[in-house]
Amino acid sequence: MDAAVDAGTGQFELNEEQRAIQEMAQAFAADRVAPNALDWDKAKHFPADVIRETGPLGLGGIYVRDDVGGSALGRLDAVLIFEALAHADPAFSSFISIHNMAASMIDRFGSDEQRHRFLPKLTSMEWLASYCLTEPGSGSDAAALKTRAVKSGGDYVLNGAKQFISGAGDSDLYVVMARTGGDGPKGISTFVVPKDAPGLSFGANEHKMGWHMQSTRQVIFEDCKVPAENLLATEGAGFGIAMAGLDGGRLNIAACSLGGAQSALDKALAYTAERKAFGSKINQFQALQFRLADMETELQAARIFLYAAASKLDRKAPDAGKWSAMAKRFVTDIGFDIANQALQLHGGYGYLHDYGIEKLVRDLRVHQILEGTNEIMRVIIARTLIGR
Repeated sequence: MDAAVDAGTGQFELNEEQRAIQEMAQAFAADRVAPNALDWDKAKHFPADVIRETGPLGLGGIYVRDDVGGSALGRLDAVLIFEALAHADPAFSSFISIHNMAASMIDRFGSDEQRHRFLPKLTSMEWLASYCLTEPGSGSDAAALKTRAVKSGGDYVLNGAKQFISGAGDSDLYVVMARTGGDGPKGISTFVVPKDAPGLSFGANEHKMGWHMQSTRQVIFEDCKVPAENLLATEGAGFGIAMAGLDGGRLNIAACSLGGAQSALDKALAYTAERKAFGSKINQFQALQFRLADMETELQAARIFLYAAASKLDRKAPDAGKWSAMAKRFVTDIGFDIANQALQLHGGYGYLHDYGIEKLVRDLRVHQILEGTNEIMRVIIARTLIGR
């Protein structure tokens, strides 16, 4: 579905169906996520029950084809959903994004048999999914991954470990990149690994700065047997599959930053309208007004940029990959900066958990690192500019 750009305002004018999608996600987030977000964060609780409630709403396979229960929506539709969910809790929204990235890779690159075997339970959220690319020794240099898969009869045997995996230990399926050939990207393949695969285990839950409601563990393969029929596409296709998943994933994580930043600005506007100093509400001081004005301007610029990048990916524009990288870099930087400024505007109260601002700062910081660091986004952008 296409959204038009209003020539007078420069804003995207969403069509009726997109507005309905946005309102549905906003209503769910306000009812089931926002009231619990601080408690989940404090308790480091993974709310699998509430995550599964998104399945009947069509959020388990947002851009998965409808023959396997997907919603068959576009990337701009997805951005609207993740932005709305993140306004309530960026960590919750980010996990839904990761699940959808894994499901979409199976939908796009899996055989018809694989699609019908895995996706109905993923789109319904009966099963949750995680994406496994990063390793202890290979983050930004993903093509250097060491986890190896060796064909043995009707199985592949995997050995190695993945690092920083969201949902590890809680998810039911893992989309795993492993080396079946020589060094470099052409030696990498992709496998769908069920949680009960023999030889699969998980490390301890990591103690993190943010995203406390998500489990983050190592995924460990020790002679882990995976049926050969769980290989996606062909041997050697894995790096391309992983990168294709990341284009959309970068837009999604940018949308999570956008929603979180909007929440931070909303909180700052409400607080500065109530807080008094030197006999006046603090939103009457011009220096503070200018800061709020800049925050709003930057937020709207980020929103338009992100929507434009998502529209390019929907249209399969030749430069969609560059725009995804630019949007991820720009929106996640802006999102963190706005949340950080909102904390400053709250003064000491911004540092307290109950106000929700410090959580937004902690949660949004990691968006500048995952799905490719913002430094790597600059490398991608620069290479497209100079023809490398």
